[in-house]
Amino acid sequence: MSSDLGNALNLFSSLRYDLSSLLASVLLVISYHLFLRRKVRKDPTYTVQAINQIARTAWVETIMHDDHKAVLAVQTLRNSTMAATFLASTSILLIIGVLTLSEQGGKFEAAWHVLNTLGAKHPELWMTKLIFLLLALFVAFFSFAMSIRIFNHVGYMINVPLELNHKMITPAHVATHLNRAGGFYSTGMRAYYFLVPLVFWLFGPIFMLVSTIALLLVLYRLDRAPKILVTDYSDTE
Repeated sequence: MSSDLGNALNLFSSLRYDLSSLLASVLLVISYHLFLRRKVRKDPTYTVQAINQIARTAWVETIMHDDHKAVLAVQTLRNSTMAATFLASTSILLIIGVLTLSEQGGKFEAAWHVLNTLGAKHPELWMTKLIFLLLALFVAFFSFAMSIRIFNHVGYMINVPLELNHKMITPAHVATHLNRAGGFYSTGMRAYYFLVPLVFWLFGPIFMLVSTIALLLVLYRLDRAPKILVTDYSDTE
């Protein structure tokens, strides 16, 4: 019993840097998104995603009030569907690549750990890292697949004439569906972005933590709406 406890303590001690880095990275990501949510509640035009929702809503209203823009609606939705399809297909290819890497991990594990001075080098930890990679890729795949599904539904709804006075097919309802598709698309892209620290985790826990901080700094630059957009969209509300 004491030997099992000692082995468990030794294992935990060897994994402390990896676990600490993983926990710190997760907390940083959660804190960042909570920060964005709080900012958006105070200022609906704080992020690019929020402004995109406003733009999509205005686009749906314009399309549904003008019968001559039906072809434009179909082309725009087709472009969005094609982009999501490409990214979903890429997710599947990357999943196959990670599965292949897991089968041949013994051949590459030593090379990946050349720079790993603090982290553990257990084969079980290596497989755990690959599982995290797979989870992120599956999230990306299903998010893009859901966005494709909803884009297709919007394609049927957006060309329904307003003269029918259908209670559930109004510009507001259609815009809600379109924004849901955009939300799933953004989630898929986030999953792609968070592959960066997970990949660097293969080299060691320090690389994971540094890459997470660098990624969040880049994401803030991408998520923060330019001032000219904030001013213009605020004036139109």
